[in-house]
Amino acid sequence: MEHDHACTDPKHHVHDGEAFVREVARVCEQRGLRLTPLRANALQLIAEAGRPVKAYELLDRMKATHDAAAPPTVYRALDFLLEHGFIHKLASINAFVGCHHPGSEAHAVPFLICDRCQSATELEDEQIVSMLDARARALGFLPQAQTLEVHGICANCASAA
Repeated sequence: MEHDHACTDPKHHVHDGEAFVREVARVCEQRGLRLTPLRANALQLIAEAGRPVKAYELLDRMKATHDAAAPPTVYRALDFLLEHGFIHKLASINAFVGCHHPGSEAHAVPFLICDRCQSATELEDEQIVSMLDARARALGFLPQAQTLEVHGICANCASAA
């Protein structure tokens, strides 16, 4: 994952796989949630991938270390991680990325997705999120969730072309 972001608070921003799992474990303890070894493994693999990971890729990687890594158990682990905001699902490419703010219960984050290298950049811009929310409410729409995925070519791929 590339990391262009507006957030400058290092205690809220986690990129390293092991540090990410430690931060999520801390948050789970605070919230009374159970981070099982399988969930922690899925989380670490997603964090260390450096790009969005599809469920079947995750399953293949997890089978190397967990005999219990069957499709239903992996999907349950992903559901838990999604439900509690520890990962994001990029619906347009059906893949998962770690959340840069695993301690935040709910926040909307637009993503810039490169169609060449499949990198996903979390665009942490509260103005965009607020503007979408305000425009929806102005139309009488009561938003409950936001997912904005913008496809194109990242700077690295554009400069390599």
